[in-house]
Amino acid sequence: MRTSFNIPDDVVAEFDRVWQEEGIENRSRAVREAMLAYVEAHSRLESTTGEVVALVGFDYRHHDVIEDLHGVQHASQDVILNTSHTHQGEWCLESLYCRGPAERVRDLTYALRDFDAVHRVKVMVIRDD
Repeated sequence: MRTSFNIPDDVVAEFDRVWQEEGIENRSRAVREAMLAYVEAHSRLESTTGEVVALVGFDYRHHDVIEDLHGVQHASQDVILNTSHTHQGEWCLESLYCRGPAERVRDLTYALRDFDAVHRVKVMVIRDD
């Protein structure tokens, strides 16, 4: 299937550099691999159940979204144990240390990904068996 995407030039340039350094045969193959990795990460997050301990890290442009992010975090205070925040010039890095039902941590992760000013959201889930 042929498709097209709107991706900033600097992201495409960095993506091209990385897949070429890894020796992947072409951009299409690299995109397929990236999409599969994304689907696998989503599937792992979706299939996790029960009580978990998790670290949710994300970067964002502070002035574009801070009030909305505070709203999301306050709505999830039942699972957020602690936060860490650092300024990195034009953007900020936030870490949320969480414990609670996997569904609530998943909802928090998805809510953070819903903002254009949030660039990346990474979650590391540890089962608490």
